[in-house]
Amino acid sequence: MYDIIVVGSGIAGAVAARYLAEEKDKKVLILEKRNHIAGNCYDKYDESGVLIHVYGPHIFHTNIEEVYNYFSRFTDWYPFRHKVVANINGRMMPVPFNLNTLHMIYPEEEAKDIEARLVEDYGMGARVPIMELRKNADKRVRKIADYVYENIFLHYTMKQWGKKPEEISEAVTARVPILISNDDGYFNDKYQGVPADGFTKMIEHMLDHENIDIDLNTDCKDVLSFADDGKILYEGSPFNGKVIYTGPIDELFDLKFGRLPYRSLNFKFEHYDKDDFQGHSVVNYTVSEEFTRITEFKHLTGQEDAEGTTIVKEYPFEYKGREGEIPYYSIANDENNALYEKYKETADAYKNLYLIGRLAEYKYYNIDAIAERALSIAKTID
Repeated sequence: MYDIIVVGSGIAGAVAARYLAEEKDKKVLILEKRNHIAGNCYDKYDESGVLIHVYGPHIFHTNIEEVYNYFSRFTDWYPFRHKVVANINGRMMPVPFNLNTLHMIYPEEEAKDIEARLVEDYGMGARVPIMELRKNADKRVRKIADYVYENIFLHYTMKQWGKKPEEISEAVTARVPILISNDDGYFNDKYQGVPADGFTKMIEHMLDHENIDIDLNTDCKDVLSFADDGKILYEGSPFNGKVIYTGPIDELFDLKFGRLPYRSLNFKFEHYDKDDFQGHSVVNYTVSEEFTRITEFKHLTGQEDAEGTTIVKEYPFEYKGREGEIPYYSIANDENNALYEKYKETADAYKNLYLIGRLAEYKYYNIDAIAERALSIAKTID
C-alpha cells in the first residue's frame, strides 16, 4: 500500500515526505509518536491567544537558496532578524560578544586599543571561538577573552551542558563565538525569519498531499520491526519499500549498546497581563539564575492581536529517557561518537533504511541544514 514509511513529522520527515510524494509520486505513510505534527518546531496558540513555540524558540535562517525557495512554497514569512542579549548581573549586553559589547565594558580609549588589535589579528567580520581567543599572545586580547569566558561563556555553558567549556567538543563551543564586528545580529544569513502563520501551519501545508497519510499517536516500534536477516517488517509483513527514520537511533534498536547521552530541557511558561516583559525576544542569563534564557514570543513572531505576553524559561538537565523527557542536544565527544557508530553499523545492515536528523544521526543541525539533507536523501530514492 505504501512505497515509503517516514518516522517523524518534523522538518526532516516532512521535507522528505513531500518531495517523495510530489516529485516521485510515492505513496508515503508518516508515523508520528506525538499527538501533533511538526516535531520540535511545533507551535500553537496558548490559552491567552499568544502563539508560542512549545519546545523552545525556533528561527529560520539560511543562505541556501533551494531550501528558502522550497519552504516559501508553503508559507509567507515574518522577517525577523534575531538579536540576543545577555543579562550580566542585571546589565543587558549583546551576544555573541561583539565590538559594541566591547565598548560597553571598557573606557573608550582602552576599547579602541583592544578593537584595533582584534581586527589586526583576526580581521573585521571574523567569528572567533572563545577558546581560541584565550590563546592569543597579546595580554589585552586575553583580558577581554577572560571577561567573555567568565561572564558570558563559563556559567552559561555549565548550565547548558553540565560541563566546563574545556570538557566540551570544539564544534559545540564554536557555536557562540566572539564577533569582530559592530553587527548585533545573532545570525548573518541572507534569509532570516519565522513562518508568518507559524511552523506548524507551514508543515501542515507541506504534508497536505494526496500521496501522504499521517498516523499520529503511533510509536513506530509498535508497527515496525527489524529482523536479523536485514529485513524490515511492517505490521508483521516484510516491507520492501524505503523507511526514513528521524528519531533516536539508540531507541530504534532497544538501547542494545547503551543509551546515547543527550541534554534535555524543562520549559516553564508564564503569562503576564502587560504588553511587554523584557523588551527582547531572547535574553540569556549567563551568570545568574538556574535557567539559561527567557524567550518572549511576541517579540519573535511579531504578533499584535493578543492581550498580554507569554514567556518561557529554559532549564537544562541530563536526559535519562524517563517518561516525558525529550532528547534535544547530542553530546559530541569521542566516546559518544564511538557508541553512535555501533548503532549506525547496525542500521547499515538494513539497505532500505535511511537515517536523517539530529537524533538519527546524533549531530547538531540547523533547520536549513536538515532540510537540505532531507532533500538530498529524498532525491536518491527511486
